[in-house]
Parts: sequence; C-alpha cells; structure tokens
Amino acid sequence: MSDLVAGPVGPFEPPYYAVVFTAVRSDDDGVEYGETGERLDELVATVPGFLGMESAGTPGGLGITVGYFRDEEAIKAWQRDPEHRVAQGRGRAEWYESYVLHVAKVERSHGFVRGQRPGQAGVSQGIHR
Repeated sequence: MSDLVAGPVGPFEPPYYAVVFTAVRSDDDGVEYGETGERLDELVATVPGFLGMESAGTPGGLGITVGYFRDEEAIKAWQRDPEHRVAQGRGRAEWYESYVLHVAKVERSHGFVRGQRPGQAGVSQGIHR
C-alpha cells in the first residue's frame, strides 16, 4: 500500500529536479493499473536521491505526478529500473491515450503551513522517502 499523504511535499534544499508526468488514461486501464502504481511507489522510494512525489487526477482521466529527485543520476537510476521499464511499456500499450514528461531543475523552493512561523522546522508535508 502506498504511503502517500494529502498535502504538498518539500520544500527541499535546491538544487534538485522535478520530473512532471502528465497523462490521459485510457478507458481500459483496469485493476492492474492501480496495483502497478502502488508497486512503482514502493520501488521509486528505494532509489538513492529520491525525495518524494505528489499526484493528482481528475474524474476525466487526466493525471499529473511530480517526482522529486536530488540529481540527474537519481532520475537515470529510476529510468533504468527493470520493473519501471515494463510498466512504461504497458502504459503506452494499454493504460494511456497520451502523456508528456518534463524534467526541470529547481533552483528556488519555499513552503507555507498554517500555524507555523517562516523558517520553523517541520514545514514539509506529504511523503519523504
């Protein structure tokens, strides 16, 4: 089971990278899509340099997942993961009508949590792995 928590992740100490995956799911994504997603959540958490992720979706099938990584080496390690590569193939063949992937270097990052003073420890929410 995924340990995703409602709320934003970060901020992290820059620089780091954000990998933004935006997809439109097919009508035929089935139960295996969710199971595979949970497995990938577990796997990516084991990648050295993985910082966390956020996901959101609409009832119409548009989904956005942002993964945060310390460096490009961590992103490459995730790209090379064998189970991730199989899931990518299934995504193209079965689960997605279309998708776009963006990779961006984050140079500034800050956050806000109601009830905490700026700079107070513990501002981060969401998942950190």
